[in-house]
Amino acid sequence: MRGRSCFSVVVWGALFMLLAAQSAFGAGFGLYEGSARGNALGGAMVGRADDPSALFFNPAGITQLPGIQFMAGATAILPSMDVTTTNMYDGRTITTSSEDNVWVPPHLYATYQYSDRVWFGLGVFSPFGLGTEFDSSWPGRYNNYNAVIQTLTVNPNVALKLNDRLSIAAGLELMWFDLKLENFIDGNVLLARAGVPGVKVNDPSTNLFDIDQTLKGDSYGYGFNLAVHYRLLDWVSLGLSYRSQVKQHLEGDAKFDKKPSSALPLPPPLAPIWDASFQNTDVSGSVILPDMLFMGVAFRPIERWSFEVGAVWNRWSTYDALTIVYDDPLVPGTSPVVSRIKDWNDTWRIQFGVEYNALPWLDLRAGYVYDQEPVTDEHVDYLVPANDRHLFNFGPGFKFGPWSLDLSYTYIYITDRDVAERQISEGILASEYRNGNAHLFGASIGYKF
Repeated sequence: MRGRSCFSVVVWGALFMLLAAQSAFGAGFGLYEGSARGNALGGAMVGRADDPSALFFNPAGITQLPGIQFMAGATAILPSMDVTTTNMYDGRTITTSSEDNVWVPPHLYATYQYSDRVWFGLGVFSPFGLGTEFDSSWPGRYNNYNAVIQTLTVNPNVALKLNDRLSIAAGLELMWFDLKLENFIDGNVLLARAGVPGVKVNDPSTNLFDIDQTLKGDSYGYGFNLAVHYRLLDWVSLGLSYRSQVKQHLEGDAKFDKKPSSALPLPPPLAPIWDASFQNTDVSGSVILPDMLFMGVAFRPIERWSFEVGAVWNRWSTYDALTIVYDDPLVPGTSPVVSRIKDWNDTWRIQFGVEYNALPWLDLRAGYVYDQEPVTDEHVDYLVPANDRHLFNFGPGFKFGPWSLDLSYTYIYITDRDVAERQISEGILASEYRNGNAHLFGASIGYKF
């Protein structure tokens, strides 16, 4: 009875803490920072799955955790990218650096051994997030100058120990999804449609007809997860964990900030069209967040040493378009539906981690990850100005009686990328992505009741 009461207190206190912190999520559409130990090992926790963060990496592994256990923490992410753009109209080249931001996705886990065969677990974490911000006057503003995606997943699980070697788990996933997109629309498009000669659409060298658009929306979606953990030998264990797709149907609004027609050199017939266009309105849209498959094989060949090799397969091909439906069309008489093709590719994330038990109270860890970029060359944009990534990870773990403290540092190197011009259609200038990197600092605190 005492164990169940402790479990309830931990769960409700943890949920309150994470819900209060939800505004800090971001930095990357796919987030794999499940714990500081997991960060230090490059995510190689699927075959191990031997601490409460198994609820993120492989919930079937919680059958290795006796009694009640708890873990909470966060990862601070500091991304950076330089984008050099070339204006097709005048050939001018400008280099813009992304704004300095710190994104802090948290994590929290609680596990409870109900019997010799049954375990319960609750995970709260952020599996997806995006934080990309540039100065609002930068040349790529007609595509994007600020994009923020936040998610929060509440994931209860039940794990069954079928025998001394095989465990399985299943869980439900409730995901909150929040989206904010900011970009400028070039009002010159109205003049071009009216046949006004010499009009340059999406020319960043002038902002006279700029219309600032802010899109906001949120929703709740549901999914499930399945997992298996199998001890092949005393020193070899295998893990497999699947997370389903989650469909989100967003409801929100679009707000526009523009100059009045009286302040612009508009031909008289266009003034009433300008005033009637780009009015604040409600919006809706749908997105399918991808399913993921986590795989790992862990080895403990000698005392004190262990390592794991693994991979994550991500079905990003579910993200084929970004479609926004406006309740009122942006321009009277036009379609209220605005869609941009994405056509992302499925990706692999290859990961390796090694852990050394240096002292009874100290573990040393290191890891490496190669992470493929899903965005194709044909549809790359400024919402995700990135490319393939290399992650270099390390960090220590400390034990103090029932307490544990894990720390991690990760350096992400993003490879360079050249982008072809789609200036008139999408506001994408001929671009070079350079000096892409991020620094990640993680910390997790654990306790065994």
